[in-house]
Amino acid sequence: MEPLSGRAAATRSRILQAAAAELVETGDIEVAAVARRAGLSVGLPYRYFGTRSGLMSALLADFYDRLVTETVLGHFTGRSWLERWRAQLTRWVDWVYDEPLAPVVLGRMVGDARVAAMEADCARQVIALGAKHVAAGQAEGAVTRGRDPELMSAAVVGGMRSVLAVVLDQDPRPERAAVLEEIWQFTTAALGARPESAAP
Repeated sequence: MEPLSGRAAATRSRILQAAAAELVETGDIEVAAVARRAGLSVGLPYRYFGTRSGLMSALLADFYDRLVTETVLGHFTGRSWLERWRAQLTRWVDWVYDEPLAPVVLGRMVGDARVAAMEADCARQVIALGAKHVAAGQAEGAVTRGRDPELMSAAVVGGMRSVLAVVLDQDPRPERAAVLEEIWQFTTAALGARPESAAP
């Protein structure tokens, strides 16, 4: 795909923002409603995304791009792998608590086969990045060696997603610190780590 001009990129971003707001408020995306919310002609979202499914897929991709940038690829400080993991988990919980789309994408979003395929691809990318992180923990001796990093990452990512999907849908939501502690205990156990030295 050719790079978009500045104006076209801004319009595309405007459509995605309107689609996100529509999804958060209604739980679904209707292209005409998205266009009205963005103050654009009804046909313009189709020009950029092709179909309703294309718009939903782009919204998913944008969500996961931001999630990965903020919670996986960020630089987390700590003297040990476990301290850095704790910092990363803290950022992960904070990000999903603050992100309006997170309850929908992680728990209630429904789409067609194209949307499902996009979500599965995004999940695979997160797991692949997580596998590198697990392997680094194994090399440092903080994570059990001799186990498949990709399978361990899949278990951790899947477990975290399930926990977050539940708590984001609760009213009132649990305190972030309590959720962080649950995820911390679960993930360190799943990784065969020894969390005592990294606990605050």
